[in-house]
Amino acid sequence: ENEKWPVIIAKDLNVNEKPALIDVLKSRNKAIAWKLTDIRGIDPEFCSPKILLEEDFSPKVQSQRRVNPKIHDVIKKEVKKLIDAGLIYPIFDSPWVSPVHCVPKKGGMTVITNDKNELVPIRLVTGWRVCIDYRKLNEATCKDHFPLPFMDQMLERLAGNEYYCFLDGFFGYFQIPIDPKDQEKTTFTCPYGTFAYKRMPFGLCNARGTFQRCMMAIFHDMIEQMMEVFMLQAP
Repeated sequence: ENEKWPVIIAKDLNVNEKPALIDVLKSRNKAIAWKLTDIRGIDPEFCSPKILLEEDFSPKVQSQRRVNPKIHDVIKKEVKKLIDAGLIYPIFDSPWVSPVHCVPKKGGMTVITNDKNELVPIRLVTGWRVCIDYRKLNEATCKDHFPLPFMDQMLERLAGNEYYCFLDGFFGYFQIPIDPKDQEKTTFTCPYGTFAYKRMPFGLCNARGTFQRCMMAIFHDMIEQMMEVFMLQAP
């Protein structure tokens, strides 16, 4: 209870506003996550999405792709992190298996000289992001057409207010438990085995609509009155 955790607050608050805001954050500290193990998740009775499939598709078991040995350790750390947080579990007999795919995290720009002695700008790679290629599963999934808000209309509703507070969902998809009967469909293969998700992973075609519906159901009496819910496109 006496642990200290970092937060970033507005720098322009006056001497009375700053401690008042900190007091509110302290009183609601259980609603704030700093690490994956802090994510408690939403009650499955409130939201537990299914992965419904079209009738004319059959399950696909895809083989593990060759992975650059240099990023094996990245995958191992990611798998261990998700297991320790209780977000995935080992599975051995899933009818659906999707491959892991690692993409570079792009940072700033630098300039190098090419073979023709020309200066060429390139993006710096600051790390690797471990993703699951769910394209085959997404092709077979019944699509959720839940509407997302129009950004321009939302900004019009927000205009003219004196104070704004921005809350960023920390691994928001991992708040939502997948229906236990459909968890096996999220199975992925990597150099260290096959694993399935208990919580909703990135990459599923209906994830954005599911998350938006869930947030709007939770905050239904506040939306368009004192708050807005919106999704940013993942990088």
